[in-house]
Amino acid sequence: MLETEVVVSASPHLRSGLSAERIMWLVVAALIPASVAGVYYFGRQALMIILVSMVSAVLTEAITRIIMKRPITIGDGSAAVTGVLLALTLPPTVPLWMPAAGSAFAIVLAKQIYGGLGYNPFNPALVGRAFLLASWPTLMTKWVWPVGALGWAADRTAAALGLSADAVTGATALGLWGDGISKIPYLQLYMGNIAGSLGETSALAILLGGLFLLVFKIIDWRIPVGCLGAVALLAFLMGEDPLFHLLAGGLLLGAFFMATDYVTTPVTPRGRLIFGVGCGLLTMLIRKYGGPPEGVCYAILLMNITSPLLDRWTVPKRFGEVRANG
Repeated sequence: MLETEVVVSASPHLRSGLSAERIMWLVVAALIPASVAGVYYFGRQALMIILVSMVSAVLTEAITRIIMKRPITIGDGSAAVTGVLLALTLPPTVPLWMPAAGSAFAIVLAKQIYGGLGYNPFNPALVGRAFLLASWPTLMTKWVWPVGALGWAADRTAAALGLSADAVTGATALGLWGDGISKIPYLQLYMGNIAGSLGETSALAILLGGLFLLVFKIIDWRIPVGCLGAVALLAFLMGEDPLFHLLAGGLLLGAFFMATDYVTTPVTPRGRLIFGVGCGLLTMLIRKYGGPPEGVCYAILLMNITSPLLDRWTVPKRFGEVRANG
């Protein structure tokens, strides 16, 4: 190409050195701390759930692309991200066919049916979780308490709260909060030695992964800050414990790893901030007034619907643009 030639192309013209493939595998790397914490607390079954979910997602994507006569794209890492994220939202007690079915559903009906990566309107992992929760609610709400090196188990938590062990066994932190009990030790919530989904219990592990994504500029700070800030503020206004609501349930995992999905969230800075705030507000409203004790999944899916509108409403004014009078 001659130096005098001009290349005319569609915007954006400023590009990052990170490819979509590299970004996806960096997200997988950021999920390692949460995955390790889940295996540490819940044992071999947790490892099997993660592996089965990831393998099912990758194989389903390959088979679907072959059937649709499209190039196989499993190397971009997006299917692996979907599989791991879905696994981390599941209880450690689910049979192995459930993560396999959930990942297959997520890949086919939440991603490939729309055209693949970049075209899906909803977060595939959350669609897979919503499908499993609607289809097998009993299996999806069966929880166990880990013992772990810190020694906190259901009986010790019950003793610390002045309750019987039966009142604590099988209940998550948010489940106990729904019953009017929210004095679980912060250290227990922070380290993750509580009942819950595989990757949602350890706030420390999720924060390490989230910090990794922020440092390498994989995600925009506006979405997690808006989401977490909205939850803390609304919890305070409702007379609840903001720190408890930040540490309990799947809020941190959703804020850093699911609400920040490139495809299903706005691209404008203001749109991302509004999106994050909306996720936080809906999460807290569902927790307080909804049927299930957790609302992160449905909050993000509902906000996914608004992404095109937020992008339209928050488009920055073009440089030099003058608004017409009259």
